Amino acid sequence: MIRFDRVSVTYDGAPSPSVQGVDLEIPEGELTLLVGPSGVGKSTLLGTVSGLVPHFTGGTLRGRVTVAGRDTRTHRPRELADVVGTVGQDPQAHFVTDVVEDELAYGMESLGLPPAVMRRRVEETLDLLGLNELRERPIATLSGGQQQRVAIGSVLTTHPKVLVLDEPTSALDPAAAEEVLAVLQRLVHDLGTTVLMAEHRLERVVQYADRVLLLPARGAAPVLGSPADVMAVSPVHPPVVSLGRLAGWSPLPLSVRDARRQAAPLLNHLPPTPGTATANPESAGGATSRALPGPAPQTPAKLDAAAPPMRDAPGSAIPAPPVLEAPGSAIPASPAFEARGSGGGAPGNGAAPGLLSRLLRRAPGTPEPAEPTAGTPAGDPARTRNLGLRRARADVLRNIDLTVAPGETIALMGRNGAGKSTLLSTLVGTLAPTTGEVTVGGRTPHRTPPQEMVRHVGLVPQEPRDLLYADTVAAECAAADADAGATPGSCRALVSELLPGVPDDTHPRDLSEGQRLALALALVLTGRPALLLLDEPTRGLDYAAKARLVEILRGLAADGHSIVLATHDVELAAELAHRVVILAGGEVVADGPTAEVVVSSPAFAPQVAKVLAPGHWLTVGQVAEALGTEPTR
Repeated sequence: MIRFDRVSVTYDGAPSPSVQGVDLEIPEGELTLLVGPSGVGKSTLLGTVSGLVPHFTGGTLRGRVTVAGRDTRTHRPRELADVVGTVGQDPQAHFVTDVVEDELAYGMESLGLPPAVMRRRVEETLDLLGLNELRERPIATLSGGQQQRVAIGSVLTTHPKVLVLDEPTSALDPAAAEEVLAVLQRLVHDLGTTVLMAEHRLERVVQYADRVLLLPARGAAPVLGSPADVMAVSPVHPPVVSLGRLAGWSPLPLSVRDARRQAAPLLNHLPPTPGTATANPESAGGATSRALPGPAPQTPAKLDAAAPPMRDAPGSAIPAPPVLEAPGSAIPASPAFEARGSGGGAPGNGAAPGLLSRLLRRAPGTPEPAEPTAGTPAGDPARTRNLGLRRARADVLRNIDLTVAPGETIALMGRNGAGKSTLLSTLVGTLAPTTGEVTVGGRTPHRTPPQEMVRHVGLVPQEPRDLLYADTVAAECAAADADAGATPGSCRALVSELLPGVPDDTHPRDLSEGQRLALALALVLTGRPALLLLDEPTRGLDYAAKARLVEILRGLAADGHSIVLATHDVELAAELAHRVVILAGGEVVADGPTAEVVVSSPAFAPQVAKVLAPGHWLTVGQVAEALGTEPTR
């Protein structure tokens, strides 16, 4: 169905090809998962299938790509529209109408389908993707995840033979992601649709793939094979594969179900509870420093490769107790985000401030957090009391009581449209509450000039390009330094750590979605706000970039910065958050230590928690640390 003949792509002005040496065939009626670190050319390769590369993006395409017998060099995207359906990383760039139902019908109108067929397919798609209640809603009023489902639906209505999807589940909550993947499986199995999909959240999708196409590095030759074979050598892999590597399981598991079948020997070697949770702040007895609940920053053990494995049962090997590093030595990254599974060297993730945190502290001229007013408890940078917000005659938030402590990291979770982004908007001051009150740094955000609030709270939005206006990375950094009163070069140092190897003259629009997000994060961090808000911060990030993000945020929290992140990434919440707050229908339905909240939730539990239930194990790092302290049997 899709044939690549010695394909390479070189963009104008680029010193080397973004993609080269692609010579393979993707058969009809299969779901092929495209994986690899950020910036290796996955979006470029997808673009060659739809004809967007090079007809829209420019550059030079060498070799030939054929789709259903049509050569994309001689067929422009509009001439492939009846065969190829494409959904890019940014759903907003996909829309051409204002209302959900109109958007679903637009592609069919362009193809000249009869009205009766259009009506039937719109109804089918509304039901398939759970969009019926949104059919008359303006697209601009939808959450990011709802918009992503609409974008996918607008492609499905045309019944293309080939679906090309770039990060289709990145903004979806776990339940919505499963629904979309179930629809894709139905199209593949029942209708013979060919699906080529790039995705960083491999824990969601790898078990559904018929084949995996790996781009190991920029310009490197791709590897195509079965999911099990590719995951065994891939520099990027989900936590369940990391756990399998740690335990020496063969074959490596691709799903929670596969892992649970091999987990009994590992469970026998683990203590009853993780032993890494810290005390609940309410039991601190009035202590000045607040101990935070949930997973404390850990120092995962470094496994001694020379140590022989312990075998409990045929076919299962448990590593011997790892050799712990001496105090003061380098702290390795958690195996969930380890370098071998992340496409690059990941920084350490200990509680001590990392490189970026030290760079931030060196920036002079940044004012200290303001003294709180009488209405805000000392030491709490943010607080909401009986917060409510109505939009378009609907209650978006209701009775939200939330206190954020210094150094605390809170993960806001919940289904798409639950009110997570709206709550962040009230904390930063872009939305005024209808009822109740909000205080941040002793100030009421929506009544305080933005120039003053930016010193106390910073928001990295779902769409990072909303913060990017300059023509080059260097210009963006210079503007951020000036706005924050920081030493020139402070922002650029942050960018260098988050985005190693990105030249100063790169235009932000030429960065991948994950790279743009990292740049926006660096711009906000330059101001060292006491409260940092992040909306879907791992969207478009590979495991190496997530490891760097975790290290940065842990360092900031260790310095006393408070962090609130709205996320559907359950693995990030397990790795980073002290508390998890779950929203549903604009209300708080759960608020507590991470382990207690997520382990009891089938939707929001990370892979390790599901494999090693009923214990409160959240990450591979916790498991590695526990194995390191267990005596040899």
